[in-house]
Amino acid sequence: MPSFDTVCEPNMVEVKNAVDNAAKEIGTRFDFKGSDARIELSDKGSDKDLTLYADSDFQLQQIKDILLAKLTKRSVDIRFLDDSAKPEKIGGDKLKQLVKIKTGIESDLGKKIQSLIKQSKIKVQAAIQGDSVRVSGGKRDDLQAAIALLKKDVSDAPLTFNNFRD
Repeated sequence: MPSFDTVCEPNMVEVKNAVDNAAKEIGTRFDFKGSDARIELSDKGSDKDLTLYADSDFQLQQIKDILLAKLTKRSVDIRFLDDSAKPEKIGGDKLKQLVKIKTGIESDLGKKIQSLIKQSKIKVQAAIQGDSVRVSGGKRDDLQAAIALLKKDVSDAPLTFNNFRD
């Protein structure tokens, strides 16, 4: 039976390249000379985080802008980043902010995808499997219609489709 998986996974190679390019630009820019401005990428197991360090709120915002520009240039969707954490002071006037990289489909988004597919009356089934949603059906055309439906209706998360099987 033909099927595919709907996942929410960034291309980590491109993310790493974008972080490296942003770090290089931060190191060469005049307005960051003599400051503690930097970006660190840590991927411990399944958790992938970026930590931004700066001397002031303004510099922290500049670092974010540089990072977003580099990610966009490398075709990484910026909706993968969750920068809702507040900047915290780490001594003196220095700041640190944690930016999480979202991976996997959360359960409420999985349920939304499942209900969208059921309501569409396309002859496919959706099943939540961990942090992905497997969509299977009888015909390849139905699967392609389901992909088009999800691309159109789910705009709050950067979905990718993989493991397409015949």
